[in-house]
Amino acid sequence: MGNERPLTMNIRPGEPPPDLKGYERAGGYTAVRKALRDMTPKGVTALVKDSNLRGRGGAGFPTGLKWSFVPMGEEAPRPKYFIANADEMEPGTFKDRLLLEGNPHQLIEGMIVGSYAIEAEVAYIFLRWEYREAERLLTKAIAEAYAGGYLGRNILGSDYHLELHVHISAGRYMCGEETGLLNALEGKRATPRYKPPHPVISGLWGKPTVVNNVETLCNIPHIVNNGVEWFKGLSDTRDSGTKLYGVSGRVRRPGVWELPMGTTIGALLEEHAGGMRDGFRFHGLLPGGASTDFLTEAHLNVKMDFESVSKAGSRMGTGTMIILDDRTCPVGFVGNLEAFFAQESCGWCTPCREGLPWTAKILQALEEGSGQAGDLERLALHTKFLGPGLTFCPLAPGAMEPLGSALKYFREDFERHIRERRCPWR
Repeated sequence: MGNERPLTMNIRPGEPPPDLKGYERAGGYTAVRKALRDMTPKGVTALVKDSNLRGRGGAGFPTGLKWSFVPMGEEAPRPKYFIANADEMEPGTFKDRLLLEGNPHQLIEGMIVGSYAIEAEVAYIFLRWEYREAERLLTKAIAEAYAGGYLGRNILGSDYHLELHVHISAGRYMCGEETGLLNALEGKRATPRYKPPHPVISGLWGKPTVVNNVETLCNIPHIVNNGVEWFKGLSDTRDSGTKLYGVSGRVRRPGVWELPMGTTIGALLEEHAGGMRDGFRFHGLLPGGASTDFLTEAHLNVKMDFESVSKAGSRMGTGTMIILDDRTCPVGFVGNLEAFFAQESCGWCTPCREGLPWTAKILQALEEGSGQAGDLERLALHTKFLGPGLTFCPLAPGAMEPLGSALKYFREDFERHIRERRCPWR
């Protein structure tokens, strides 16, 4: 298990991020020099593919494999686009914000190398509307990168050109979905697109486009500089690298930490978050943001990697845990999430548009003491009708994950709401 923290080693909480000179003194932009001088675009893609870097935005798709699907060569459609998805709106998730505000040049370097790998001419950082400080810092860092010869025409004297822009999101959850993001970037409503074709073939304005998460891209310079075996050695599991894990809720030290991939849930909760606050007991957790299944005390030894969390019955998602304590009503907790997802549905497909508000209303009725016999069965039916493959995009299936698992693990709490005709936590 490695002890290195490559993504956060140059981040100093409470201090401004490194400027261009500071970033260069710390070894920054050596990956761009190495890639442009010594590597072909396909060589960069092969390196990232061999590293087994999996996407850190939630789905965990292999990054190099995604890049390898992009048409290459003189006959490939032009221009190609490379996009960093910085629309971090998953409830309970704030890991990308740390990277954006703490070391914006690291993301820019990762984007330059990634763009070179797919021969993209134009790149965008699609940024969450509320991340105003990140916008200011990114804009400054991009200007420095242009002045330093890392962006624009003939980068570092090579024949490679890249233009990089910051685009501010419209402020909706759907803008973070890959194809909804592309529609939003084209100035359209952020409804998802039918796939195939996938964006790597027909993306932004119908051209080949790669969309990667911020944390994913921040790994790229370090893989190019240090190699595949070094990257795999950072991990405590089969999934390579480190991971930015977060914990929120009634714990002593909520926050985000870069740790070896595969750190256990229990270690995150007790060693890094400091355990539960005085007067509160652990009741459950969502391991990777709001759209993941609950896990319980029986899962504290589960490693936080894609495969282990899946075997436990949930998803690692963004790797940012939300803790449910014993003084918070599970029904109200889930009802709050379903109200959020109902509000953020784009309304494109009927199951999502109609089903999510219905589940939110049933849960609200339970909380207000007007729940009826049969409500739990109706909620359970929704978890099937809005499941994977029955809606146009993953929003509704994701929304059903906390609901379905709450009915499984906290059913007695739901039944008490109906039996006592009130919320027992009030």
